[in-house]
Amino acid sequence: MKALTKETQAAITPDNAISLLREGNQRFQSNKEVERNLLAQVSDTSTGQYPFATILHCVDSRVSAELVFDQGIGDVFSIRIAGNFVNEDILGSMEFTCKLAGTKVIVVLGHTACGAVKGACDDAKLGNLTTLLSKLKPAVAAVTEPTDTSKRNSGNIDFVNHVAEKNVYMTIENIREKSPVLKEMEDLGEIKIIGAMYDIKDGSVTFYE
Repeated sequence: MKALTKETQAAITPDNAISLLREGNQRFQSNKEVERNLLAQVSDTSTGQYPFATILHCVDSRVSAELVFDQGIGDVFSIRIAGNFVNEDILGSMEFTCKLAGTKVIVVLGHTACGAVKGACDDAKLGNLTTLLSKLKPAVAAVTEPTDTSKRNSGNIDFVNHVAEKNVYMTIENIREKSPVLKEMEDLGEIKIIGAMYDIKDGSVTFYE
């Protein structure tokens, strides 16, 4: 499969981009990934790159966007940080990937049993990780059930997963609120900003639309 060109990227709409990711995840789940010559794609992209999607996801070793969406070199911009939240640097990166490099969709991809979310639920403290986990605390607070404090921790996987989902939605809100550039692009229909959740048990991605 050839790498994307400026022309093929331009022909992709935001809805097309989401469909391409859905289809890629279905191939991944079915173990029917597209056969690619990655070295040929290296050559194809040596003079330029034209990805169709920007994916913000966790550093978790089980969740690689290129793999779970069955994409090759030059197909997606991959932004990774524990807990898949945004800060000024990540927002700037997204503004580059969308406004300047032409991607059509931003996907905030959370995942089940997220270690960073577990740490935030447990109020874990460790060096610089303490500051990172503080960025996830608003999502913990926003999930009001259960009220029993003994069940609001990493031992309750349903609670953890609800917090992970809430964090995806709150991250999308932060993107829109803190990046007028991306908000305007979305309002004009140039991009879509959506959330999704990867299930580490079966490899499936559920899109929030």
